[in-house]
Amino acid sequence: MSDDVILEFKNVTKKFPGVTALDGVSFSIQRGEIHGICGENGAGKSTLMKILSGVYPWGSYEGQIIYEGQELKLSDASIQKAVEEGIAIVYQELTLVPSITVGENIFLGKEPAEHGIINWEKLYSDTRKVLEKYHLDVPPRNIVRHLGVGKMQMTEIAKALAEDAKILILDEPTSALSEVEIEQLMEILRGLKEHGVTCIYISHKLDEFFKVTDTITVLRDGKVVITRPTEKLTTELLVKNMVGREMKERFPKGNRKPGEIILEVEDLHAFDPQDRNYEILKGVNFNLRRGEVLGIAGLMGSGRTELVMTLFGEYAKIGRGKIKMEGEEITIRNSRQAMQHGISLVPEDRKLHGLVLIQSILRNISLANLDRFASFMRINDVAELKESMDFAKSLAIKAHNLHARADSLSGGNQQKTVISKWLMSNPRVLIMDDPTRGIDVGTKYEIYKIMNDLAEKGIAIVMISSDLEEVLGMSDRIMVMCEGRSVCTLDISEATEEKIMTLATGTETYHIPERQSL
Repeated sequence: MSDDVILEFKNVTKKFPGVTALDGVSFSIQRGEIHGICGENGAGKSTLMKILSGVYPWGSYEGQIIYEGQELKLSDASIQKAVEEGIAIVYQELTLVPSITVGENIFLGKEPAEHGIINWEKLYSDTRKVLEKYHLDVPPRNIVRHLGVGKMQMTEIAKALAEDAKILILDEPTSALSEVEIEQLMEILRGLKEHGVTCIYISHKLDEFFKVTDTITVLRDGKVVITRPTEKLTTELLVKNMVGREMKERFPKGNRKPGEIILEVEDLHAFDPQDRNYEILKGVNFNLRRGEVLGIAGLMGSGRTELVMTLFGEYAKIGRGKIKMEGEEITIRNSRQAMQHGISLVPEDRKLHGLVLIQSILRNISLANLDRFASFMRINDVAELKESMDFAKSLAIKAHNLHARADSLSGGNQQKTVISKWLMSNPRVLIMDDPTRGIDVGTKYEIYKIMNDLAEKGIAIVMISSDLEEVLGMSDRIMVMCEGRSVCTLDISEATEEKIMTLATGTETYHIPERQSL
């Protein structure tokens, strides 16, 4: 092994009952580089990182991992053992304690103490040293719940680096970050290189690999397809190696023909449920037509998710404004009323709000619609299974059977399960909040096709996305939000990334005649 190589995987194979998750994986990572690992859901990325971080112990897999010239043998299924070896992982779902400070989180479980008493001055002094060393702009004494997502991500990284990590694994680190926060993270990673920290970067956002990585390894079906310097790769070549075929278009062209207006929102104002004096929505106006995809764009904190959660009856208290369905004003106080009016919501966080992970796929699909299978205080199991199977088949959910637990599915198939659940409720309006978050490029394409099919059948779709390419690629019109207000609605023919970002940052007002139908 070369002195420049810090980590080498040699024929690593991991098998589960009936499944080979990793099949002879071999590649090496240079000291101090940012090494990207990409592949579709189920390609083996997470399994490989679980082996490296100690979740799957030595002896539960075949092959070798050579770290700093020696075979890595993490005999206990413990992430702490890996941390002691200098290997730390930052997961997509942050592991911080929201009710305590940044410093307390960074040194949680290893607080400096004298005679059993925590030395708070030293704790915060050490916190400042870590933050300053790696140029992480986070106030040490701030309570974590009061931080933005970007600062929370920095705190999570600082927590890992406080253990003198030599290898830092970042798993989907930008899934909840704004464009500005993503750029800040990229700068942080470049700074880590200067300190000799080796980073393993995992993401479904292919453009990020070209911004920050030195080398990229592509996994497919548990095998290494290619490992090449980033400068010798293109997005098209990455996609081809990930999915095993050429994809000439990222966004399938549908045959949508938007019809009459089905939903109207007029001057909607609403208040934060935690602080009834804080107005979270400050005047939102838009309409939605049958059979169209209306994209909603805006920066993190612009009120996008708060708006759709409020329309679904599960977030803010409406102060004033009107919601109309097919010209008739309606009242929505909870999700049950929203469903009665034909509104369904595929939420932003499928694991937290979309699924009951310990329940079966079958139960998750039918969960919101059990009343249609109930009679004489019993569930008609045969009818429930038949209808759930129909949706699972039409959305191509890949699973051994519908009785498997939802947490056994890949991210893409979990998302299809959530979509199936809400399609079963026969919506007229389907709201999709970041529908392809954390999903591989092949499954994204499948979900785009599902959206096209639904719109062609007359279902009106509202889609929030943090990916401007996705918004531009899938929308008929785009509503831009800024600081709780709808700035304007653009026809897709006049929308550009630059125009959307200008409007979203509030640096320009783009005038469209009031109530113009586009």
